[in-house]
Amino acid sequence: MPTSVPPISRASDSGRRFPGLFVVLEGIDGCGSTTHAKLLAKAIKSRGPEVVLTCEPSTGPIGGLIRQVLQRRLFVPDATGPRNFDWSTMALLFAADRMDHLDSTVAPALRAGQVVVSDRYDLSSLAYQSVTAHSGSESIPWIRELNAQALRPDVTIVIDVPAEVAEERRRSRGGVEELFEAREIQAKLATVYARAEELVPNDRVLHVNGTGEVQEVASRVFEALISAASGFFREFSTASKPSGT
Repeated sequence: MPTSVPPISRASDSGRRFPGLFVVLEGIDGCGSTTHAKLLAKAIKSRGPEVVLTCEPSTGPIGGLIRQVLQRRLFVPDATGPRNFDWSTMALLFAADRMDHLDSTVAPALRAGQVVVSDRYDLSSLAYQSVTAHSGSESIPWIRELNAQALRPDVTIVIDVPAEVAEERRRSRGGVEELFEAREIQAKLATVYARAEELVPNDRVLHVNGTGEVQEVASRVFEALISAASGFFREFSTASKPSGT
């Protein structure tokens, strides 16, 4: 069941910068965030709003660089041979990609009143980089500072899946294991995501059970969003009605 959170009150949202709605899906690798971002975007579009489906790492130049690192196609030259990028370098790259993503994709869509659905955002940085940092959770304040200028989402939906279920899903899809997909890292991430609201205490975070059939989980995700953002969808429905009806 989704966490009970009061719905967004559009009438009292005088501090909002844009008329659109910014929705983020999060979770460990194999939780289904990519699949459910696509299905959520389709469901929202069926209600009338224009939707922009996006992701992080983005498809921009910095995002492309990050993907090469994650896929183990780009390494750091070292005196002892090639090695993976340090966690702090990854945190910086993700933060830079995020600001470029906001400027090129997210903010323009929100300014136009569209709904942006993003597969991952800065909660991923806080989770993944803190789990892989030598100092653990002590790194969180610095990661937050790197992302201090990042626009806050209206709703973040965390798809909770047991680490062993997610691992089986990753195994079934095949391919080379990516940088953060090791069992030990994913087990730690599952624990971190279970209390995701502690990492982004001022954000609206909902948890959805990600186990079960795809359409069943998709319904949970959609219902969680509609409940949390009822004001936005009610406003849109009212504004889209022909005058005099």
